[in-house]
Amino acid sequence: MKQVLRKVYDWTLERAGRPTAERWLAFISFADSSFFPVPPDVMLIPMYLAEPKKSMRYATVATVTSVLGALLGYLIGAVLYKTIGAPLLQFYGYEATFARFTEMVHQYGGWLMLAFAFLPIPYKVATIAAGSVGMSIPVMVLASIAGRGGRFFLVAFLMRAYGDLARQLIDDHFNKLALIFTGLLVGGFVVVHYAV
Repeated sequence: MKQVLRKVYDWTLERAGRPTAERWLAFISFADSSFFPVPPDVMLIPMYLAEPKKSMRYATVATVTSVLGALLGYLIGAVLYKTIGAPLLQFYGYEATFARFTEMVHQYGGWLMLAFAFLPIPYKVATIAAGSVGMSIPVMVLASIAGRGGRFFLVAFLMRAYGDLARQLIDDHFNKLALIFTGLLVGGFVVVHYAV
């Protein structure tokens, strides 16, 4: 697993400075909020490291496209739940999580969306559920902007300020960091599956 992550990291870092990197980032950020399992951080962090001066631009691209993707997720939940939403949630094994989220959204609304947007857990579950229960679109959009933007810009700021140190730490301690990243990713899925 560590070797695979290292190859993905090296491959992404090498391509992060290319003109097509932003397009891939936009696609992954959009898709992560609506139907795709890969989080944008996989592209963002290497891009921040490759071009620290562009980190705020990359955070903006990720935030805007993630919010647009959230609107697609909302549409899937509101209009296309039976044809697309339910099969998608079943494919990822999120049916139980989805049922719990729809109950919680009535109680916590935008605050829950904000938490889901900020944390490294699958945001598509939240956006599809928000659409299925008819959450206010402005509330969902504002929570998405605050949560996704807060997450992406926080990391962008840290990478811009400490990019060289971050690159050195990653190069020196890649195996340990790969284990931590894997743990966080798996932990996010576990939280969504069991704790919500």
